[in-house]
Amino acid sequence: MQITRNATETAPGPADWFTGSVLIDAVAAPGEGSRISASAVRFTPGARTAWHTHPNGQTIYVTEGVGRCQRRGGPVEVIRPGDRVFFEPREEHWHGAAPDRFMTHIAMVEVDEAGNAADWGTHVSDEEYSSPVGE
Repeated sequence: MQITRNATETAPGPADWFTGSVLIDAVAAPGEGSRISASAVRFTPGARTAWHTHPNGQTIYVTEGVGRCQRRGGPVEVIRPGDRVFFEPREEHWHGAAPDRFMTHIAMVEVDEAGNAADWGTHVSDEEYSSPVGE
């Protein structure tokens, strides 16, 4: 058994990766014998990721609030606490909070052999974010 005491401060989401105010706390980091990376990500209303992909896919698990997510070419979907979303490897997508609600999720990925967790693209436009939502 290994206990890692929390010594990492909450970090703001980088402006290159996010629109709006986003806060990130590390949950698991790749290390000896593991390539798993996990973070608790808190989005303020309207905040969201940029378009991005993950070499080995990504699972997000919504813990509170109401959010949105979309894969390139698909509808914007509403996500709520307890919902799990799996994005396929290299599937271009984004996720974030609803316009009028906070949203927190745990984001889990397996980094590639070089330690890369994600490839970041362009910011999601207001028009893309405001597209009609499915349920």
